Amino acid sequence: QVQLVESGGGLVQTGDSLRVSCVVSGRTLSALVISWFRQAPGKEREFVVGSDRDGADIYYTPSAKGRLSFSSDAAKNTVYLQMDNLKAEDTAVYYCAASRAGWIPANQASYNYWGQGTQVTVSS
Repeated sequence: QVQLVESGGGLVQTGDSLRVSCVVSGRTLSALVISWFRQAPGKEREFVVGSDRDGADIYYTPSAKGRLSFSSDAAKNTVYLQMDNLKAEDTAVYYCAASRAGWIPANQASYNYWGQGTQVTVSS
């Protein structure tokens, strides 16, 4: 059974940086596509960035490019989302999700496993 546990969220100010983590258990990162989604208040959950199974291909949505960065540590079976120059519109619950797909899906239905989410609040 694959489990994902996010951590690292919190309350920060505009312009700050924050790194959220997702520890994956039950499978190695090389066996899964891992992505980050976020859900802002009153909005649908949206895809932010995803990595293929070996981490060679990372896909960012246009809004995420430049300020958000995906990384992983195979030894810790953990993925990270580094967020820089945070803005109020980055306020959301951030989820990591894992898929058995052979590509990086942007749709939620293609993900088999989800974490519980971690809240990031950016105060202006």
